[in-house]
Amino acid sequence: MKKLRPGKLNKKMTSSVKASLAPFKHSIPAENFNNVEGLFNQLYGQLSNTLEHIQTLKSVVIQAAETRSIELKSKDAHKAQQDGWYLSNELCGMSLYVDRFASDLKGLRSKLDYLQQIGINVLHLMPIFASPPGENDGGYAVSDFRKVDPRFGSIEDLKVLIHEMNVRGMYIMLDIVLNHTSHHHTWAEAAKSGEKKYQDYYYMYEDRVIPNLFDHTMPEIFPESAPGNFTYIKECKKWVMTVFHQYQWDLNFSNPQVLTEMLDHILFYANLGVDILRIDAPAFIWKTLGTNCQNLPQAHTLLRIIKQCVHLAAPGMAILGEAIVAPHEIMKYFGEGEYVAKECDFAYNATMMALQWDALATSKTRIMRHAQNDLLSKPLGTSWISYTRCHDDIGMGFSDDDIRSSGFEPYAHRRFLQDYYSGSFKDSPAIGALFSVNPRTNDARISGSLASLCGLEKAVLHQNEKSIQIAINKLLLMQAHSFFIGGLPMLFNGDEVGNTNDYSYLDDPDKSYDNRWMHRPLIDWNKNTKINDLKT
Repeated sequence: MKKLRPGKLNKKMTSSVKASLAPFKHSIPAENFNNVEGLFNQLYGQLSNTLEHIQTLKSVVIQAAETRSIELKSKDAHKAQQDGWYLSNELCGMSLYVDRFASDLKGLRSKLDYLQQIGINVLHLMPIFASPPGENDGGYAVSDFRKVDPRFGSIEDLKVLIHEMNVRGMYIMLDIVLNHTSHHHTWAEAAKSGEKKYQDYYYMYEDRVIPNLFDHTMPEIFPESAPGNFTYIKECKKWVMTVFHQYQWDLNFSNPQVLTEMLDHILFYANLGVDILRIDAPAFIWKTLGTNCQNLPQAHTLLRIIKQCVHLAAPGMAILGEAIVAPHEIMKYFGEGEYVAKECDFAYNATMMALQWDALATSKTRIMRHAQNDLLSKPLGTSWISYTRCHDDIGMGFSDDDIRSSGFEPYAHRRFLQDYYSGSFKDSPAIGALFSVNPRTNDARISGSLASLCGLEKAVLHQNEKSIQIAINKLLLMQAHSFFIGGLPMLFNGDEVGNTNDYSYLDDPDKSYDNRWMHRPLIDWNKNTKINDLKT
């Protein structure tokens, strides 16, 4: 694999590259849109005004290309010379909540030295764009895609941070939430007031006939905290699809105007200087009656349109599809057929993440070995995000067939894992909690920090030095696995210093209902700076 030394990015920029870009105006030949038009027609060809929508889409892409800065075009050219810059084995990432890590974007700038000291050169900022207090799903209910939430600073603060990271040879990843908006977004507010144009941006119905048909085949994502898939909106007396939470309205991508609007936001992020765009929940972005409305072929077509348009306007930006699905489904997000390696550049290796936790609890790698045939079919030119845990819960998303092939009964085995990591299994060292328990199936996911699930919290409580060392060894084992299994290793902030569960969320009414906040720590910098003391 060709090595890219991120810290040398700007210094290695050749004068010939800069000279070739100086007079450059990014005009895009018409034939370069052929693939975009073909894909667009697959989704919208039946509409009477398809050509008009295609022209609008093209104009968005062309304008983004022509307004892309010389600095970013130079960076694009340098990345192109690396033959897949995002495949470098010198990249190491961290995912963090800005306010819990360093108060705000200005504070984060002051921590770049720390991040580089521990070897981090890819930074994933959890959602930083405007979202309403109390109804934000950790920032994934966006009310304004172009305004940084005042808690974190301003768009200018973000630009300064990105520039500073560019100077240091670091890369930035931001999220785009394609599936839904906050119900306080201007589109949603206009829909509430009765504007038909914006009601058509969502799935809105006057009665329960169609919602009931959807509900017949759609699963519930959060059966405890947000049961059902539709919410009644009294302002306009209509039902709107709300798959995740009642304050998150699902966007209707069968309306091509929605695609064009969201693509415009995507290219806005690209022109801010985003290196990796994390597309949140892409499995849900297309809905069809009679299906479970997940992982549908049209969702992949949408992603391919986005990828083609990004390649035309901002070729240096890679795309991560946050699809936490079974291995045979995740492979489709890298592209199939003529679009192999032309859909998403990255995907989360969620199955391997879950299999790590299975192996840690059972002390056996049987199920992990059975799953490798699927996982190793990832196409060349694409990469995994490899991780031990992230901001989200841990779902044991490997197949029942692999469990059976390993000599276990699926229901009993999953129940054992739930009991083990929630700490209810006899002699379990873990302290975690069950998240999103389904009362009908008893299915549940796991919350808890890496350290607490590895036994460090309980060992410290009992002041058991032997157990403390065992827990530390488990921490190192889990992280080493994520680093060496392949892909871009992504730490979650706090894990680099072994943070145990943070229970302060219980005192915050905006967070207390969601136990995932126990593994989203408020960073104690008195602790973190002890990395410089070798005796700690």
